[in-house]
Amino acid sequence: MKALKLSLVVLYCIFGLCVFCQNNKSYLAEGLIEYHNLFYQGMKDSVACYRIPTVVTAPNGDLVAVIDERVSNCNDLNGNKNINIVSRISKDNGHTWSAIKTIIDFPFGKSASDPSIIVDNFTKELFLFYNYMDYTSEKDVYYLHVVKSNDNGQTWSEPVDITPQITKPEWHKEWKFMTSGAGIQTRSGQLLHTIDHVKRGVYIFGSNDHGKTWFMIDNPINPADESKIVELNDGSWMVNSRVNRAGNRYVYTSKNNGINWQSKADSNLIDPGCNAGFIRYTSLKEGDDKNRLLFANIKTKDKRQNICVRISYDEGKSWTEGKTIYSGSAAYSSITILNNSDIGLFFEKDDYKENVFVSFSLEWLSNGTDKYKKVNKINH
Repeated sequence: MKALKLSLVVLYCIFGLCVFCQNNKSYLAEGLIEYHNLFYQGMKDSVACYRIPTVVTAPNGDLVAVIDERVSNCNDLNGNKNINIVSRISKDNGHTWSAIKTIIDFPFGKSASDPSIIVDNFTKELFLFYNYMDYTSEKDVYYLHVVKSNDNGQTWSEPVDITPQITKPEWHKEWKFMTSGAGIQTRSGQLLHTIDHVKRGVYIFGSNDHGKTWFMIDNPINPADESKIVELNDGSWMVNSRVNRAGNRYVYTSKNNGINWQSKADSNLIDPGCNAGFIRYTSLKEGDDKNRLLFANIKTKDKRQNICVRISYDEGKSWTEGKTIYSGSAAYSSITILNNSDIGLFFEKDDYKENVFVSFSLEWLSNGTDKYKKVNKINH
């Protein structure tokens, strides 16, 4: 009898453990329109890994997905002598994708990392930014480069070093870098993006002449790390920032083009300290039926897992609980609006082994409570 009881206890424990494992198993959301693993470890024998995903919708509607191709190892720029920038393009809202194209490939000892893109819908151009380091002459010195495409990401210009325009001379040997992901174009046509100076805070940089020249606003926000900016309907700017070890995001708003900032630690937007995606989806000012902002991040306080997308209907003052896209290991993400008004998300998955693109509708994201209505956009 004792042996039987012991056997039953063992079986109960095993069963309970299995149930526990099943309940904690990572899951991918059901109902996604597209799911594609665009870049992954083992894709090329000569490449250690792919990291830092970025996706935008080009002026012609193509999706341009850009990423670090880390050849020697998976380390970041300050520990890797061979990082290239590569891309894949989709012409059908993410259903099929091109072969990998190389955008930046310097000789060994010179690396490019952390891609980000601004789409200029006035001039129909793409501006691709990356951080650069030359191990052969100036190890640990960060330079900031930009290349331009006038054919929706098919080809790119030669690199231009804009470091002197958007940093200070005394920063030369200090740790500064442009945030990966995407910058924005305001309704007036101005281009805006963010630089992270590790010790001083986050600065806004941009262009008033469609990328011919660049400026930096010398008024940092702090605490802040990798940050995203949007223009609110009243013309003010909102910056949503990663802050390491805070357990949540910080939000900054300026009503005078970055001269003064109001700060808020947003306890509702929990975050473990990771880059995120933050964009406008619709705007009453542009003729849409509602104001909508989208925010994609890792919805935990201390672990890089559980990537979630939320909606704000009040210009970032509050957010829905959102929807988990993938509950397992995830990290950096980039979000874009597809040509058919669906939502595209490109994110790091499973301990940086995969970089997947998914798409879904607003109706799906809102659990049927909201649906995109096509309108005639107002031109400014």
